[in-house]
Amino acid sequence: MSVNDLSAVLWRERELLELLTFKLEEEQLLLAAGRSRWVSHASREVEQVLERLRSAGLERAASSAVVAEEWGVSSDAPLRDVVAAAPDGPWGEILAAHLGAMVELTTQIGSLRDENDRFLRAAAQATEETLAGSVTGAATYDASGVPAAGSERARLFEGTL
Repeated sequence: MSVNDLSAVLWRERELLELLTFKLEEEQLLLAAGRSRWVSHASREVEQVLERLRSAGLERAASSAVVAEEWGVSSDAPLRDVVAAAPDGPWGEILAAHLGAMVELTTQIGSLRDENDRFLRAAAQATEETLAGSVTGAATYDASGVPAAGSERARLFEGTL
């Protein structure tokens, strides 16, 4: 493997990070629009991209280790240290650009993940409150199915009676 191989692996990883950003934004749009029917599909797609990212991360680590040894750095050095050890020439700039873009993308991904988590928590809380407000007690109906005394009227989740 060479520095060219490492650069190619970093490009693929960046593309996966961009795809993950897109999938998280897509999930967020579904959550914001209340389209809960499709959220599980979007979440599954996010998981698929994450799995591909794990594989790409392993490939990057292997490629980076080879280049690190070529440049006199420990094979387990982080990518930042490998970039810093780059000899004079274009590779240092190319690898630094990859690293900068990947850091920016991971920051965006973290923010999107946090926002989506807030949306999910708010939706869960709203659902709990709706369910809690719709149950007025065990005596809503009597044994014959007629509204029990003291209950204003039966409620439905969608529409009213």
